Amino acid sequence: MFTGLVEEVGRMKNVYRQGEAMMLTIGASIVTQGAALGDSISVNGVCLTVTSYDRASFTADVMPETYRKSTLHLLKPGDPINLERAMAVGSRFGGHIVQGHIDGTGKVTSRTVDANAVVFRIEAKSGDLMRYIIPKGSITIDGISLTVVEADGDGFSVSIIPHTLAETALAHRQPGDNVNLETDIIGKYVDHLLHYRNAEKSAAAPSSRISTEYLSRHGFI
Repeated sequence: MFTGLVEEVGRMKNVYRQGEAMMLTIGASIVTQGAALGDSISVNGVCLTVTSYDRASFTADVMPETYRKSTLHLLKPGDPINLERAMAVGSRFGGHIVQGHIDGTGKVTSRTVDANAVVFRIEAKSGDLMRYIIPKGSITIDGISLTVVEADGDGFSVSIIPHTLAETALAHRQPGDNVNLETDIIGKYVDHLLHYRNAEKSAAAPSSRISTEYLSRHGFI
């Protein structure tokens, strides 16, 4: 579990690919402090497991499902990476509930300055994601907990304060770049439960005995 508050911007050191499987080595100095094998670290919003580490870097595997559903397959040596360790019990919960389970990807379609902020417009690659993205709701972009400013059928916008821009890899994102998206877990659960509740009601409802034949036989038509 994460909060979406990026602790460090690391740098990709090495990317090893074998088909749709990957092994990433990421340079970092903060998230490796107190690290242990099997720890979870959010890498551009994707929850990965530490398989080896030292004081200056860690390595994690990427399975095919993650390869296909996220932007990790686009990474190359030198790229900046948003990093966050799993949330510690008892610490301040400054963002929102972030699982590190990517729902899909989006594309930056515009980047504009608004006084001291920078507004990013993101187009979701899958239209299904937009039903979970609402104005003033929470969204995770490349592991960063952000608030949605506006949302419509095709995409949404977020306004970034100078601190967030300076302390995350979002500073490097430009129109045309792809980003990882994780929608609010609460919205997804509510949608899922309502879907099954409606399905159960439909299954339990008695089938109607009225048909064209019935109406004709009783003189209605």
